Amino acid sequence: MAPTLLYPCLVCLALLAGSATTATSHSQCLDNPPDLTAGGDEAGVVVNDLAGFKAYVTGAIHSDRAVVLASDFFVCCIFFRIRSTIAEVRPSSCRISFPQFLLLLSSLVNSKIADKVGEAGYYVVVPDFFNGQPYAEGANRTEWIQAHSPVKAAQDAKPIFEALRKNRKSVVGVGGYCWGGKFAVEVAKTSEVEAIVISHPSAVTADDMREIQHPIEILGAQNDTITPPKLVYQLVQTLRQRSGIPYYGKIFPGVAHGFACRYNATNPFAVKTAEQALALMLDWFHKHLK
Repeated sequence: MAPTLLYPCLVCLALLAGSATTATSHSQCLDNPPDLTAGGDEAGVVVNDLAGFKAYVTGAIHSDRAVVLASDFFVCCIFFRIRSTIAEVRPSSCRISFPQFLLLLSSLVNSKIADKVGEAGYYVVVPDFFNGQPYAEGANRTEWIQAHSPVKAAQDAKPIFEALRKNRKSVVGVGGYCWGGKFAVEVAKTSEVEAIVISHPSAVTADDMREIQHPIEILGAQNDTITPPKLVYQLVQTLRQRSGIPYYGKIFPGVAHGFACRYNATNPFAVKTAEQALALMLDWFHKHLK
């Protein structure tokens, strides 16, 4: 199948690239913390051993189509800094249970994305790829990334995909956000999946686009300082030079990194944009997970 580019206008993309702000010491990954007082009506369950991983599982259990969601790695960093809801929490003395953490990760931080994907007819899993060691605010970010590499995580996740196949999940997709975007790209270089969607990814390069083997959708943000529009454009340009790898790229105007999974729920524009991103992800999976 010939590659497809569905940008409304490449010129518009170039203009957006020029308008993106430059990176600063502040990480947009830390913006818009979740509301820890919400939740409690999750549709899924927490399992303690999914091919060696703890995970949140939801959706159509008998479906032969599965989606693995990989979240951003600042989820717990944000959780740890919300003192007004839970007093002084540190990673070494976490006062919430693992099930509570996973529900935060899959439902609050990702705005019930896992459940919504499940409602669309997929069997959905959200593994704890950090093995109970999420990034904590104030920690050395470089050291944490080295210890929790998304590249290594993709290798370590092979048993998950094997387990899904054994459970008659014949087609599998991956949706990745921020850290999870790089994870998804690494998995797409293997035969583990049929399609991926990456939303405001981090650490993804043009070289990655030369190695992926499966359909990819890239959802970026106009004001993303981590993966700015200019880089998204480079990723798409690299895909255009290949043949046989379907792709789609879109830059959402007026939003920043994290817009698809962690946004201000009181802002109608932010909510609408996140809903559009979810709809695009589902459309991509409907098209390629057959």
